[in-house]
Order: sequence, then C-alpha cells, then structure tokens
Amino acid sequence: MTTAAQPREASEQVDLWLRMYRQMMAIRQFEAQVNELYTRALMPGLAHLYIGEEAIAVGVCEALERTDYITSTHRGHGHCLAKGASPDRMFAELLGKKAGYCKGKGGSMHIADPATGNLGANAIVCGSAGIATGAAFSAKHLGNGRVSVCFFGEGALGQGVLYEEMNLAQLFKLPVIYVCENNLYTEYTHYSECVAGDIAARATAFGLEAATVDGQDVLSVYNTAKRLVDRARRGDGPAFLLCNTYRYHGHHVGDINREYYRSKKEEQQWLGENDPIKNYSEWLKAGKHADASALSAIDAELKAEMDSAMKFAIAAPYPSIDQVDQDVYA
Repeated sequence: MTTAAQPREASEQVDLWLRMYRQMMAIRQFEAQVNELYTRALMPGLAHLYIGEEAIAVGVCEALERTDYITSTHRGHGHCLAKGASPDRMFAELLGKKAGYCKGKGGSMHIADPATGNLGANAIVCGSAGIATGAAFSAKHLGNGRVSVCFFGEGALGQGVLYEEMNLAQLFKLPVIYVCENNLYTEYTHYSECVAGDIAARATAFGLEAATVDGQDVLSVYNTAKRLVDRARRGDGPAFLLCNTYRYHGHHVGDINREYYRSKKEEQQWLGENDPIKNYSEWLKAGKHADASALSAIDAELKAEMDSAMKFAIAAPYPSIDQVDQDVYA
C-alpha cells in the first residue's frame, strides 16, 4: 500500500507544481493584455499591474480551499485570478461592460467574486482589513472551518486600522492571515523612508504568528502559507506573512518614466535575477518535472485564452442606462 501511494502522491505533487506555473503565467499574460488595453485607449481609467508579484497570489491561494475568503487591493488582478476568477469576466469588468463581475460598475480596483470566496478588491489602502477580519469572525462563529486572507501592500503599515484588526484577531483567535506584499515602493517612495523598524515584529507584538519569505519563490510562499493556513483552520489563531517582492512596472499603467524614484539598473537586476516565473520554470526543468516544450505549450494555451477573453470583453455590451442606480449601496 505504501509503494502504491508514493507514485500517486508524487503525481499529485507534480500536478500542483504545474498548476502553480500555469497560474503565475496566466496572471502575467492577463496583466500584459491589461497594459495593451490601456495603451490602445480601450480601458477607462488606470490599472495597477501585478507583474513581478505573481508568486505571492498563487502561493497563498493554492494553500486555500475554494470556500476560503480573500480580500484584495488596488493591485488585485493577480489575487482574483489565483482564487479562481475567469479572465473574460475580469476583462469585461475593466472595460465597464455588463458581463463583468460587478456588471461593469466596479472596474479594476473593485472586482469581487463571492462564488470563489473573493470578497473584493479595495482602492482604499488597507480598506479591506476589517472585511477580512470580519469574515474570519463569521467563520469562527459559524464553525464552518473557513480561513480568511487579507492581502495588502507595505503602504498599509501606516494605517491604524491594520493594528486594530490584528489586535482583535489575536484576542478572539480568529482564522485570518494578514499577507503583506512589500514591493519596496509605496507609490513613488521607497518603503524605508516611511516604515520604521521590523515589519514582522509589528505583528508579533500582538502575539500573532509571523513569518517572512522570499515573495519571488512560489514554493517558499506556498509552503509557509500552507502551514499558517492549516494552523488557523485548527483554531490556533491569526498569522502575519511578510512577502518581499518587486513590481516590474510602475505604480500604475501610466507610470512609465520611473527613473526619478528608482533606477533602470535596479529594475533590470530584479528582472534578470529575481523573476518568479523564470526561476520557477528553470527549477521545474532542472528537476525534470516539466520540459521546455510542456511549459511552452502551457504558455501558448494561455495566450489563446487571454486573446479570446479580451475579444469577448471588447465585444460585450455596456449596461443599459436604467441600471445606473442599481447595485449601488453607498
């Protein structure tokens, strides 16, 4: 029985590894298309691209069940996709179309998909901390075994609501994980100029379990997130996960000339040495878990999927004018 189980477990492990590659590449290709929509003047407003940070969303969300909750940020497309959102409905939402997740009324920074446990992105810095903590409180009260994850950037470390929520979460031993994506820049300012002290120590001061990982290493993110999620699901309380990462593009799609706040040399170094997808693909090939042709096939499949999804969104109708005051609650 043991020998029979080992190949099955190994196969399931490889399936997980390839699924994580596919998810990261899906996010990158989706975001590349978003940038194209902006440059072609087809998308109203701005979007904040997740390119470079894919390993965090995928590593964390692979540790979750479909019924678990997440809350997201203004840079939230990666979280939505990693939790199970469909690219065609996401593109439609970005273009303000009726087929979008929020019927075209939310746009890039307010996509929500309750069917996959996504309680929504939030344009307010740290605006979803209360939502994620409230979802965890609900899960504990109902005893449904669900876990809640709150994604936020390092800019949220300056918001008092985060500390209020971590305090409550620890007092009530709530099943919530606070995931800080430190991409080094709070808009156009290096985080060292506005964040004092040890970031993870802020969480341990409240008694939370805290861990720090390389946010460019999807396996490291997944393994650590899995441990913290399992711990929360057992009833052992909240945790804080600090993921050090880097956004390859600007703060938003219009932030093109960035040399006044970060150098080209720095960007190229991260692209060359710390690309989460490139490094992960090399690991897969080195371990003979997948060869170059298999990964290329995944890339091509995703390219066709994203092209089709974008065409669907462009052709989709806008909501009718009589819907302007519907689904508006505040």
